[in-house]
Amino acid sequence: MNPDKFGQQIKEVSQRSQLLQNRVSESPLRQENLLSQAFEELSTALEELRVAEEELRAQNEQLAIAQEQVEAERLRYQELFEFAPDGYFVTDTYGKILEANRAAAILLNISKKFLIGKPLSNFIPQEERSAFREQLLRLCDLERLQEWEIRLEQRKGHIFDASLNVTTVRDREGKPTAWRWLVRDITARKQAEEKLRAIQLQNMQLQEVARIKTQIMSVLSHELRTPLNSILGFSQLLLRRYYHLFPPELRDMVERIANSGKHLLALIETILDFSRLETDRLELKLQELNIVELVTATTEELRCLAEQKNLTLVLHSNLQNPRIINDPIRLQQVLVNLVSNAIKFTDTGGVFVEVQQLNHNRVALMVKDTGIGIPESELTNIFGEFWQVDRSTTRKHGGVGLGLAIVDKLVRLMRGTITVESKLGEGSTFRVELPREVSQL
Repeated sequence: MNPDKFGQQIKEVSQRSQLLQNRVSESPLRQENLLSQAFEELSTALEELRVAEEELRAQNEQLAIAQEQVEAERLRYQELFEFAPDGYFVTDTYGKILEANRAAAILLNISKKFLIGKPLSNFIPQEERSAFREQLLRLCDLERLQEWEIRLEQRKGHIFDASLNVTTVRDREGKPTAWRWLVRDITARKQAEEKLRAIQLQNMQLQEVARIKTQIMSVLSHELRTPLNSILGFSQLLLRRYYHLFPPELRDMVERIANSGKHLLALIETILDFSRLETDRLELKLQELNIVELVTATTEELRCLAEQKNLTLVLHSNLQNPRIINDPIRLQQVLVNLVSNAIKFTDTGGVFVEVQQLNHNRVALMVKDTGIGIPESELTNIFGEFWQVDRSTTRKHGGVGLGLAIVDKLVRLMRGTITVESKLGEGSTFRVELPREVSQL
């Protein structure tokens, strides 16, 4: 019940009592009737007052419950504010701190009681305060400002990167009265971003270096191949026309020139292939072929290398349908690299080549040797360019360390995979899995 209504009822009872008193004074003869009437009026008035009192008591109870709920909500808000993981401030429109939670005090390394009443600009580095105050003036025209990145300075001078989210508090007329601030320490994020930028820059530099390296190799290889073809042509011409006229010593010299030229030309062709693969300029010339016949012919061509080292070279085929679609020249290049490498790094035992059928869509080529093997720590680098297990093997076995790198890139170009298993001193097994039908992108 409204207190005004309750007061009105009391006033009405008072007026009734005054009216009865006046009537008794005017007519003494009618006192008995008037007294009876007065008691009736007073009884009615008292009953109304009791009802009003009950209503007032019920309203007081409801008000007490509402106050308890408001207090509980206030305490809940206070706890959320106080124990939030992020820093929270409430400032007036001049930036003076009115409220701050525990996280905010920890961020600024200062007790809450010394934080309240301080201008927030006190915790901005001196050289950045002017820009901060200018932004404060612009806040009056904004409802919310998100991800405002600034630097904050703790009480003892430590500066850290922070992100601010600011919300404007307005009165009923829409005039700004305060700001609510959410503050987060983003030092770790900024460091991570800086590391990412450094990595991206490094990657760009590495890509540029790789591009320049590939371009230099390509140009240099082309420039070298032209005079080398002349050397090979003339040396072979000398051997064909004047072989029987040369004394043995001179004949041996010309043969060495021709053989060294062939070897150098093979190295140059390898570098050219690698540069084409690096720049995605090599395209497969696909056709249908018999993979068993190709592997058999390639293995036979390399058998003389194995026989020179007294190694066995065994071929086994387990393929129901030998017809596949691939580039025969590039597939042979893969096989030649793997088998010749196996022979090159094997001194005793032999090399085992197998063609397997995985399923109706895929086939596998396996080349196994009993050679020197590869340390486990080096297996992740085996397909890298210019890689050698032991740098001294470059002199002993020749090559520039591009063979396996080219094989890996060719197999990828064929939509296949290549894996290696090896133990030092026990040999290696290379396994190439290919789709039966390779398609161009």
